[in-house]
Amino acid sequence: MTLQRLKDLLLTITPSVFHYEPPDGQTGSYLVWAEDGESDAVHADGEKVECAITGTIDYFTTTENDPVVKQIETALDSYDGLAWYMNSIQNEKDTGYIHYEWIFEIDGAEEGEDDG
Repeated sequence: MTLQRLKDLLLTITPSVFHYEPPDGQTGSYLVWAEDGESDAVHADGEKVECAITGTIDYFTTTENDPVVKQIETALDSYDGLAWYMNSIQNEKDTGYIHYEWIFEIDGAEEGEDDG
C-alpha cells in the first residue's frame, strides 16, 4: 500500500479528506491523515531495502456513535499491507467535535513516494 492508495481509500468514505490539516473554516465531519515517520527499517549491503511508514488518521464528527467510524475501520481492514489501531477518542469541548484517532503503518512504502 502506498500513501496515495491510503488517501484514495479514505476518499471512498468521504470527500472531506485532508493531508495534515483541514482548510481554515472547515465545517462538518472530516478526515485528516498524516505520515509522521517510519518504523524499523530493514538494511542489506549497507542500504535501506525496506521500511514501513507510520502516521495518523483522525476523524472529526459532531455525531455521537457516528456510523462512519465503523466504515473507516472496515476500510482499513480491507487493505493488505496496512496495520492500524485505535489510539484515542477525545471529546473536544472547545470545538464541539468528537475526535477519533487511529495509528497506521504501511508496510513496504518507499521513501520519496508521492504523498498526494
